[in-house]
Parts: sequence; structure tokens; C-alpha cells
Amino acid sequence: MASRVVTLLMIAFVLFACVAANAQPTIKKVPVTSTSAASGHEMFKTYCSPCHGLDGKGTGPAAAALKKQPANLTELTARNGGKFPELKVFATIKGDADVTAHGSKDMPVWGSLFPSISSGQGEVQLRISNLTDYVKSIQGK
Repeated sequence: MASRVVTLLMIAFVLFACVAANAQPTIKKVPVTSTSAASGHEMFKTYCSPCHGLDGKGTGPAAAALKKQPANLTELTARNGGKFPELKVFATIKGDADVTAHGSKDMPVWGSLFPSISSGQGEVQLRISNLTDYVKSIQGK
């Protein structure tokens, strides 16, 4: 009788664990599709907006699946004493800066992925620079 109760409890636990695991939203990886290195807006729309939203406010369609809310990228200047943190944004996109708000590195490190769609390191730097410039352009919007 006792072994039967233990068996039933174990089955219930396994079923509960399966249901709980299925309830967790999954994060689909953003594909590294080719975009124009010259267009920060196009790159933002393709690579960043799934999490940060088209407006950069952290409300993209994938945001709900993340452990932490994506940053509102339109407030970076305001949160940095009125000066856009250009080097930090560049380093974050490139993957050289850790961002604690990203928790478990849910944000892709685009700097290491851009070489697969670029013709060389110069184009990778251009992509990161133009994406940084675009984020700068949406401040306060």
C-alpha cells in the first residue's frame, strides 16, 4: 500500500513537472539574415526589435519570453546624465560589455554573429557603428 502511494506521488510529480515545463515560453533565436550594413534602422528592425520593439521601448513580441524585461533603449541618454553612452552601447552590441539586465545572456551578441553576413572585419565594425548611431537617434522618442 505504501509503495503504491509513493508510486502515485512520483507519477503526479513527473506529470506536474512536464506541465510546468510546457508552460514556460520558449525563446526562438533571431535568424542572422543579411541586411544592409549601411542602415542602422534596417538592422535594428531585423535584429533588435523582436525584443526591444520597433520603437526601442522594450516591448517587442519576444519580450514576454525573456527572464528580464528588455531595456527601453530610448532612455539611455536620460539614464546616463544627458549623455548618450556611445562606447557602452557599441561594446554591448559587439559583446565586449556584460549587461546585467540581460540576465542569462538572452541578448544575442551580434558582434560575433555579424561576420557570417559581412565581407570582413571592417564591415562588422560598420554594422556595429551604424546600429549604435541608430540607437542614439531614437533617444527621447
